[in-house]
Amino acid sequence: MECLGIIAGGGPLPVVAAREARVQGFKVVAVAVEEAASADLANEVDAICWVGAGQLGRLIAALKHEKVTNAVMLGKIPLDLLFSRVKTDLDGLLFYLKLKDRRGDTILASVGEVLKQKGITLHDCRRFLSSIVLRKGLLTVRAPSSSEHQDISFGRELARAIAQLRIGQTVVVKRRTVLAVEAIEGTDAAIRRGGKLGNGGVVVVKVGRSDQDMRFDLPVIGPETVVALEDAGATALALDADQTLILDREKVVATADRLGLAIVAD
Repeated sequence: MECLGIIAGGGPLPVVAAREARVQGFKVVAVAVEEAASADLANEVDAICWVGAGQLGRLIAALKHEKVTNAVMLGKIPLDLLFSRVKTDLDGLLFYLKLKDRRGDTILASVGEVLKQKGITLHDCRRFLSSIVLRKGLLTVRAPSSSEHQDISFGRELARAIAQLRIGQTVVVKRRTVLAVEAIEGTDAAIRRGGKLGNGGVVVVKVGRSDQDMRFDLPVIGPETVVALEDAGATALALDADQTLILDREKVVATADRLGLAIVAD
């Protein structure tokens, strides 16, 4: 049986991928980051090893021990782990010192190169997340209004620009005015900040990059996103089709319809 390694951070994506991979006939081995990955992951894989966020040597050793040559990297690593509570080993320390910068995508791409040198190939994560990849179309009963479409077009252009600069992937706009740009605080916090500044009635646009590395996490929305949209008084959410993952779609759509929120993927 072919073996798949899952390098797992927090959130449900590693569990979703593990289930899909096993349905596809893979033996699944997880290397899970302590204080980030869910304990539930152990019930969905054939073997699991827990490592600290900076223990790159231990991570590679665990994959090698299970003879893993193909892997995916999924889930979030809380930024406070990266900045204040990293448990590192010598390989991790040397890796950290060699980084050209410490942006998230730089770290992930560099980890991919190190793994490749060790004979472990990282793959497009969508292969094992096909059930939650968002396709083009309107998700909700209500479609964006004419004015919301104008804000979406305006916001999408700006969101693509900041995404290319590796700043963030979400903007909050109102009447073609930028209220918030996502940075290190994350999508939900940016949505709430923009909603507060705009006093509700805002439009949110979340995009992928034109050069998005599909080996790593794509933009994700889920029930928590809709809660943030409700808190912000948002009226529309625009997303990129085929580059966005949606968690608990039925709940997301049902809640959005109850709120009169328009969600569209282009």
